[in-house]
Amino acid sequence: MLMTALSGNSAPIDPARFAVILARPENPENIGLAARAMKNTGFSDLRVVKKGRLPAKAAKTAVHAADILAAASVLPDLDAAVADCGAVFAATARIRSVVRVLALSEAVPMMLALPPATRVGLLFGNERTGLTGDELRRANYVFTIPQAGPQPSYNLGGAVLLTLFALFTAAGAPRPAADPPLLRGEQEEVIRLILRKLEEKRFVHGGNREHIADIMHDLLGRMAITAKDRRFLLALFTKGVDLKEP
Repeated sequence: MLMTALSGNSAPIDPARFAVILARPENPENIGLAARAMKNTGFSDLRVVKKGRLPAKAAKTAVHAADILAAASVLPDLDAAVADCGAVFAATARIRSVVRVLALSEAVPMMLALPPATRVGLLFGNERTGLTGDELRRANYVFTIPQAGPQPSYNLGGAVLLTLFALFTAAGAPRPAADPPLLRGEQEEVIRLILRKLEEKRFVHGGNREHIADIMHDLLGRMAITAKDRRFLLALFTKGVDLKEP
């Protein structure tokens, strides 16, 4: 069912396009709080990356959201969780020098500007450690939720609620049609191929491999690569780039 944002003259938002992805949550109550936040705001696709089943204690805080917990996907790894997503937005409280971090107010319009057929993943990390660098590489965009004071991060359930509420209340306008992005696995393969080409040209080597990989994931991830982008990028890095070892 489509939902319309609360502010006037808004474009409808299809909540079925959005998947809430919890990476390695430790506290069962936070899983329940995330489900409750989804129920509050009209979203339903919950994916939990963890071993085993959802803990029964998650139901304690999932007030009126038992159906979301019952339908939740429990997946063994993050690649499986984002496989059908064209764009992944990751929440983080850490500012990394090689990654451009958006404010939530910047990220929401970008989510809504994606072509209507695009499935969007909203990725949230572990309560204690947040998202690892490797997990952030699965995201196209990284955003942070503003806060006052020295508190380092929001509670996981609170971060999910704030993000979904921002989407729920966002106003939009009709947007021109655009090419849909590739699925995340296909985007990841493009980046891997480009890194391999850069290794062949000796631009990437053992001393800078991780640093260059971080930069490429941030730069190309933000593109939400389309099929047309893939053709151009692979042609560019196969035929058109003449790089010398740094």
